[in-house]
Amino acid sequence: MKKIIFTLMCVLMAISSSAQDLNSKGDNIIGEYLSIKDGSKSKIRISKESNGTYTAQVFWVEKAYDANGNKRKDTKNPDKNLRNVDLDKVILIKGLKYDAKGKEWTDTKIYDPGSGKIYSVDIEFKDAKTLKVYGNILGIGKTVYWTRIEE
Repeated sequence: MKKIIFTLMCVLMAISSSAQDLNSKGDNIIGEYLSIKDGSKSKIRISKESNGTYTAQVFWVEKAYDANGNKRKDTKNPDKNLRNVDLDKVILIKGLKYDAKGKEWTDTKIYDPGSGKIYSVDIEFKDAKTLKVYGNILGIGKTVYWTRIEE
């Protein structure tokens, strides 16, 4: 029994330390992720901009077309100029900064095309394959998880 408990403790510590390692460098966030929110699947690409910040943009949605065969648009966007953007091209995050002291990505907003709302965002790795994305408005928020897509 002691051996089993010791083994479990070692596994948990290894998982925790791998997430900590990933949170220790800003560029570790770069990649492609699968998001499942309210039963809808989408794929998101996080890239680094020339100014050192990160952008997260949708590049695939499970239900890209409506019942009439038309591409679904970002109709709930608070910016009326962006309501004609295809859902599989929506920019969710712009200007995301890495905070080396806090070991997280933050200091910007995340856009939720499902509700049309914009939230403050904090992101960190939960484990080696999972990003914990926490969005909030005035301290009331929601956490979603994005799973890294293996290359």
